[in-house]
Amino acid sequence: MLKHFFTPWLLASCLVFAFAGDFYVGKALLESVRKHYGDKAGKRMEAWQSLLDKSRGLSEAQKLERVNQFFNQLRFVSDLRHWGEEDYWATPVEFLASGGGDCEDFSIAKYFTLRELGVADEKLRITYVKALKLNQAHMVLSYYPKPDAEPLILDNLEGDILKASARRDLKPVYNFNGDGLWLARQRGKGVRVGKADRISLWMDLRKRLRLSVEQGATGKAGAGKKP
Repeated sequence: MLKHFFTPWLLASCLVFAFAGDFYVGKALLESVRKHYGDKAGKRMEAWQSLLDKSRGLSEAQKLERVNQFFNQLRFVSDLRHWGEEDYWATPVEFLASGGGDCEDFSIAKYFTLRELGVADEKLRITYVKALKLNQAHMVLSYYPKPDAEPLILDNLEGDILKASARRDLKPVYNFNGDGLWLARQRGKGVRVGKADRISLWMDLRKRLRLSVEQGATGKAGAGKKP
């Protein structure tokens, strides 16, 4: 998990997200999902759109709860079994279409969905941790209500959204978002060490997500196992 996390500088500037406050699961994308993954996958995509439509006017706390519960319904499955690769970061479209994914996919889908719902990028960090009880690498989404505040943790291993201090089973290592790469601390946002462009899997995911939205394609079409 999280193999080849750091790479040489890939791009001089960040790509513009396809998500701009008006994301919509269009007909072409739905047809592509149904073609490669079946009708149940199409219904999951429609449920995602419904979640977005019905959550825009909610408080941030309510958005966190709804998004966390929505994605935690999906099943956990390893990249090797699901995609045939040791480490593959799925877009939210690929994650929902295929019906499952690993911890990176849960965290990434929650991040992009909350960004689409208007949660500021500076409040969100995709956080690489060590799950102490499992003794393995893990990924969660951290939410900072205020600068330097103790973050709340959205995690597929734990249904409740808890403060970082209550997650003694997790040891933070570093985190990132669309803007930067940070050394993580248990409290606060940590020390900035570079731009997220340095993470090859993150850059590849963002490009595939943009193409999914612009061209109505699922991305890694048909590779994930149908639920």
